[in-house]
Amino acid sequence: MAYTYRCKDYPGMEACPGSFTAETAEEVMKHVELHAKSAHGEDPRQWSKDDRQQLQAMMIAS
Repeated sequence: MAYTYRCKDYPGMEACPGSFTAETAEEVMKHVELHAKSAHGEDPRQWSKDDRQQLQAMMIAS
């Protein structure tokens, strides 16, 4: 089963076209981390456990 995350679904990121699909949720999270760093200037190492849980909850199984 594949998983998809769309950046525009995250509150405040509605204008972002980033979308990532991979075979596992862990793979998608790696793409999300790279995207957050390069496109949004965020440091994923600074994300709280709650931030990560929110991102994972927004992944759609497809």
